[in-house]
Amino acid sequence: MSVFERLAQVVEREERAVLFTVIEGEPLGAHMLVLEHGERLGAQLPAGLAEQAGELIRGHRNQIIDLDGARVFAEIYAPPPRLLVYGAVDTAESLARLAKQLGWKAIVADARAKFATRERIPSADEIVVAWPEEALARVAPDHATAVVVLTHDDKFDVPALKAALKSSAGYVGAIGSRGTREQRDVRLRESGVTDEEIARIHGPIGLKIGARSPEEIALAILAEIVATRHGHA
Repeated sequence: MSVFERLAQVVEREERAVLFTVIEGEPLGAHMLVLEHGERLGAQLPAGLAEQAGELIRGHRNQIIDLDGARVFAEIYAPPPRLLVYGAVDTAESLARLAKQLGWKAIVADARAKFATRERIPSADEIVVAWPEEALARVAPDHATAVVVLTHDDKFDVPALKAALKSSAGYVGAIGSRGTREQRDVRLRESGVTDEEIARIHGPIGLKIGARSPEEIALAILAEIVATRHGHA
């Protein structure tokens, strides 16, 4: 199978990979495809290049790499980032609508079937009616998934956050004031979540822009997610 035949499969199967192309130096024009799980095809470029694939994929951007007198273009192929919102409240619809404008896939989940409906959340790519543990298991958050918990109720918040923190989600956030967060942290510790894991939670959620409406709150949350995704404080 050629590099480009396998690359077509990567796109079709929504896998993640880096296509390395030598743009200056030798062998000029050579290609090497490296998948996230380590599979390699194409030219045998320096091994150190392939070993950077995982980091490059997590960096989410194409770039040029200088290597041993040559310049190599690293082009990232990956499915859209995902936003999982637990809690089908008004802000969930605003988040889903804005996330789709950014090119993300929006998933909204809630155990309450009367809230998690297409009529209430028309912008979601997927609606999941399930308790937190089941919803998180179904979605299986990875480094390109942001998890936002909007339920503001311990019976949903604690299991949703616990499941999110056990995953490799790139962002985990929960709505609520500082006082609410402190109380929630106690419940999380009681359920076996470590302080190190709790420190991953963004809360109060979103950048401080004085947001009030669901649309403004969604903007603040997604701005923080994007900043976190690109390594900005």
